[in-house]
Amino acid sequence: MADFLEYSSISSEIRGAMCPGKLKMTDTAMVFKSDKTGKVEQINSSDIELLNYQRFVGSFGLRVFLKNGSLHRFLGFTGDEAKIAEFVKKNYKLDMLEKELSMRGWNWGSVQFKGAVLSFDVENKTSFEIPLNHVSQCNVGKNEVTVEFHRNDDAPVSLMEMRFHIPTSESAGDVDPVEAFQENVMKQASVISVSGDAIAIFREIHCLTPRGRYDIKVFQSFFQLHGKTYDFKIPTSSVLRLFLLPHKDNRQMFFVISLDPPIKQGQTRYHFLVTLFQMDEETNIELPFTEEELKEKYEDKLTKELSGPVYEVLGKIMKVIINRKLTGPGTFIGHSGTPAIGCSFKAAAGYLYPLERGFIYVHKPPVHIRFEEISTVNFARSGGSTRSFDFEIELKTGTVHTFSSIEKEEYSKLFDFIVSKKLNVKNTGGKASYKDDFADSDNEGEPDAYLARVKAEAKERDEDDDGSDSEESTDEDFNPNQQESDVAEEFDSNVESSSDDSDDEDGSGGDSDDGSGSDGGREKKRDKKKEKKEKVKEKAPKPKKEKKEKKEPKAKKSKKSKDPNAPKRPSTAFMLFMNASREQIKKDFPGLSITEMSKKGGELWKELKDKKEWEAKAAKAKDDYTEAMAAWKASGGGTDGGDKGEKRKKSTAKKSSDSAMKGSGFKSKEFIEGDDSSSDEDTKKDTKKSKAPESADKKKKSKKSDSESEMSASEEEEEDEDMSEGTKTRKVIATMAEKPKRPLSAYMLWLNSAREQIKKENPGIKVTEIAKKGGELWRGMKDKSEWEYKAAKMKDEYNKQMQDFERNGGSKDAGTKKKKGAKKVVKKSKKKDSEDEDDESGDESD
Repeated sequence: MADFLEYSSISSEIRGAMCPGKLKMTDTAMVFKSDKTGKVEQINSSDIELLNYQRFVGSFGLRVFLKNGSLHRFLGFTGDEAKIAEFVKKNYKLDMLEKELSMRGWNWGSVQFKGAVLSFDVENKTSFEIPLNHVSQCNVGKNEVTVEFHRNDDAPVSLMEMRFHIPTSESAGDVDPVEAFQENVMKQASVISVSGDAIAIFREIHCLTPRGRYDIKVFQSFFQLHGKTYDFKIPTSSVLRLFLLPHKDNRQMFFVISLDPPIKQGQTRYHFLVTLFQMDEETNIELPFTEEELKEKYEDKLTKELSGPVYEVLGKIMKVIINRKLTGPGTFIGHSGTPAIGCSFKAAAGYLYPLERGFIYVHKPPVHIRFEEISTVNFARSGGSTRSFDFEIELKTGTVHTFSSIEKEEYSKLFDFIVSKKLNVKNTGGKASYKDDFADSDNEGEPDAYLARVKAEAKERDEDDDGSDSEESTDEDFNPNQQESDVAEEFDSNVESSSDDSDDEDGSGGDSDDGSGSDGGREKKRDKKKEKKEKVKEKAPKPKKEKKEKKEPKAKKSKKSKDPNAPKRPSTAFMLFMNASREQIKKDFPGLSITEMSKKGGELWKELKDKKEWEAKAAKAKDDYTEAMAAWKASGGGTDGGDKGEKRKKSTAKKSSDSAMKGSGFKSKEFIEGDDSSSDEDTKKDTKKSKAPESADKKKKSKKSDSESEMSASEEEEEDEDMSEGTKTRKVIATMAEKPKRPLSAYMLWLNSAREQIKKENPGIKVTEIAKKGGELWRGMKDKSEWEYKAAKMKDEYNKQMQDFERNGGSKDAGTKKKKGAKKVVKKSKKKDSEDEDDESGDESD
């Protein structure tokens, strides 16, 4: 048989409520560790007087009665009666018999007091038992006793009061049975009565929670907080832990007391007492004990006279009287040289202290998180700031604590601490987990082999880094500009805006260039034309025109046609699981809608621990898909996609040319850039004609020549426009198609390779959230050299291809320079028109 028995789902009765935890039975003791508080309670085998088992619905429990009269009950055992009885017989030398309970349901019987337990018996069988340390008060009346109990906030239903009717009995003699009942209850009840002198008194202590100035009086079994408005009496048994933490300014000290149950101030519960001391405040106290009493009671842990800083004296007395370890900061030292990390929690500023077995935050509200409670931790951006980050702690219960606005310089220190403690960092793919054992979580400073091994591993990791600067890596991780530049390289967000702007400008240029090929002849005709243009502009404002131009391409969009012979994409592990369990979900949860069913499937998938089966099926389906795709492409599938892409490019080029050609007399961009001579020749002809002497006959001839020149110029423009639409646009499209594509950045290369892994780890994630999740993983990645090398290699290849492209007649900015040239030519034509008009006006005046 094993030397110990261990059970993970056992509940212990604590103040009338069943608290879950773990029970371990060794040859020398029974150890119970609470899941909620982490408090370890040990019962030595030599202190056990009786050990019985009791039957409950679907399980059985253990009833442990100690020699000092206290009672402990544990519930949740299933089917191990014989095994436990044999273990108890062998190691504890006790017979584990069944404790039979009365099932009569009568409300009259006899009361037996045994130690700190009140037993109500019916026909010599126990009906119920009451541990008297749960009693807060006992009042008497005529033939009646009222027993009041402490309220437990953790219990869904609390028993607050119980009344016993005690009939008069002649056989009792001079002893009043009612008073005797009350006396037996009050002997063992947890009623705090101030009797005797205090061991030590500390005056006007600054308390942060509850806020105010209080006198702290330490007694043997409790300590008292006495203020101007409130007065608290706190039993020493309710103290879980003591913390002594230095302030970040190194001039003050926090003294924190963790309580269970908490103290109450109206409807407010205080689970922590937080006091603040100045380091230079000192005191001198003389204890009311003789040297012999100090040696017998406290084993020389206290001296008769204590002097030093107030926080040190108070901590030493509380540590010995309460018999709890005084926890200090761990080995963590932050960027500022102190163990405190400045942060905000629930919109209040405070300090986070990484300890050897947990985290504690002070002061509003104080929070203590043990490592065994933690599921994952996460480092996240702090809003839009690049100088700080958030530290998120997710508990196994699902609760998330977020500590925000932490300075970026603390990242490397905190991350190394997390790794050394084997905590699971979210989104890194690691499966490190803190070793949960029966060690008390308040033993922060105790050296152990596990901690030594962790330090050795951390040292080896630092040596493997070859002196890499951790601060530089944090700058890369939390630099949002770097992230934006990586994505912007792949998606040129300025292309659409620049093209729209250029189109708008070209359109306006077309309007202004209207009638550039005619000279007008006389001032009256020119004035009439100007008035007509102004009226047209007033009737047709530009914003409406821009809206129409923007709406036109949307109306002409067409859906992509899929090839029916193409292989279908494989299902993910989650979808395979969902398809297999859909009918079972319908049976278990009838009446669910389709959306609710998928939501329920997602919850079941998250709770599923072993996903290897579905992941293997998904991987196999993916391999089959890749093979089928390769065979489909080899057989000629997917070839239409390139032709469609070329058609789309041609259609977009035609649309841009059509929109740019709006307005009478506007010349296409290719025509303006390629053939500037036609416009120049026209202007030369106009200037020659305007300089000739104007006689009556010559004026008629000039009118005819002007009309003929206008007709010929318009015909030439139409022919050139047709030619530009035909041959020139084809050349531009061909050069744009042959131009090498820009290379991917290191981030995009990594994201393309990690996309499927992100989908597996986050089933049901949206497409828009994949990039966000990838950004978080990329920022948390320390070693990016592999992807940066690949990106640099691709960039070198791109530069070589661009050189070959330019050598063969291509240009770097194909399409952009032509637009600029078009604008310049339009401006030149405007200037020449104005010069011609001036010349004409000068000739007429002559």
